[in-house]
Amino acid sequence: MSSLKGYLRGTAILATAMALALPAFAEPLFWSTQAKPVEESQKMREQVLAEFPGGVDYQPSDDGPWLTRIEAELQASSGTIAVLGALHGSLSSMGADLVDLSDIDTSAVSPAMMELGKLGTAGVKYIPWMQATYVMAANKKALEYLPAGADLNALTYDELIAWSKAMAEATGGPKFGFPAGPKGLKHRFFQGFLLPSYTHSTVSEFRSAEAEVAWGKFKELWQYTNPASTNYSFMQEQLVTDEVWVAFDHVARLGDAINQRPDDFVAFPAPAGPKGRAFMPVVAGIAIPRTAPDMEQAKALVAYMLQPETQIATLRATNFFPVIATDLPADMPPAVKASGAAIAMMSGAPDALPALLPMGLGDKGGQFNQVYIDTFERIVLGGQDVRAVLDEQAEVLRTLMVEANAPCWAPDVASDGPCPVN
Repeated sequence: MSSLKGYLRGTAILATAMALALPAFAEPLFWSTQAKPVEESQKMREQVLAEFPGGVDYQPSDDGPWLTRIEAELQASSGTIAVLGALHGSLSSMGADLVDLSDIDTSAVSPAMMELGKLGTAGVKYIPWMQATYVMAANKKALEYLPAGADLNALTYDELIAWSKAMAEATGGPKFGFPAGPKGLKHRFFQGFLLPSYTHSTVSEFRSAEAEVAWGKFKELWQYTNPASTNYSFMQEQLVTDEVWVAFDHVARLGDAINQRPDDFVAFPAPAGPKGRAFMPVVAGIAIPRTAPDMEQAKALVAYMLQPETQIATLRATNFFPVIATDLPADMPPAVKASGAAIAMMSGAPDALPALLPMGLGDKGGQFNQVYIDTFERIVLGGQDVRAVLDEQAEVLRTLMVEANAPCWAPDVASDGPCPVN
């Protein structure tokens, strides 16, 4: 009997010790592919998540281990991960294993952004968390040449062409600049802005009549584009020297100009075409796996990440911008404030059309980009026939999509197999 009592006592002590050492999900585990650098992850813990009741165990990971762990928990139908944080591409194939978040208030997030989080379902599989993208920037000297009645924050491509023409004629030379150099991000403009604005597609309608119109419009714009643009990589340099007055680029590649001369520049959304105001967001989302140990706590954490003060803290920690419209503090760098306002207007515009980064291409991402670069160089720089070039390049693109077995991504309609090139 004494031995039994001793055994029971020992078991009780062990159970108590384990309970003390491992409190039952006291801190939800935030398993993320974002904010991985030590400095950023520390800021996430100390500045972003510290105010969440009970604390948060924020753990960043590379994509491979991140996926391996969540797949293991899903397979076991039991897990410790409360919340997942990752780019859209990483979450896009997990819809069936993610909890519907429709009961969380997302009214502050634009409908266009929320559509991405549905992952083709009727529910909400992830909620946008933070974003980066590309915007336009202009020297304030250029504003007097805007077409009559044009709204800088709601321009069309036709108005951008007219504006660039007016600047060129008034100043004696082209003042629009474009990052068409070897290290410029020109392919992202064609993939995520120009073509979707005219075709509502990046891939399927590559050779459509609407795509032909889009390239014709860019040829018009090129007449009033600084010819040195074929050497430009970071447009901030040309803006600072007044070599160009208006430019398109990634927010990180415009920042120095705005920070150096904050009173001289404005940032604004990309133009719209007939199908909408297409833009390419780098969207990170937050989701809850079906194996989360405490669903109520996990949903509370997701809601916490959407609070204005949390979104601002996330911006400070990661340099990714809020997904909600919110006033930025006065102590933010000028470039952050200017770009943040432009991004909010662009993503929240009634005609907003998110066009995602390419997905599912594996090691063929560079070849995919080259299709758009070659098309630009042949049509715009080489003056070749638009229809002939599109027909030829469409065959290259079709072969590439089949070899990569890459399904369509937004704004193209989802496909079961390789994204078709019509």
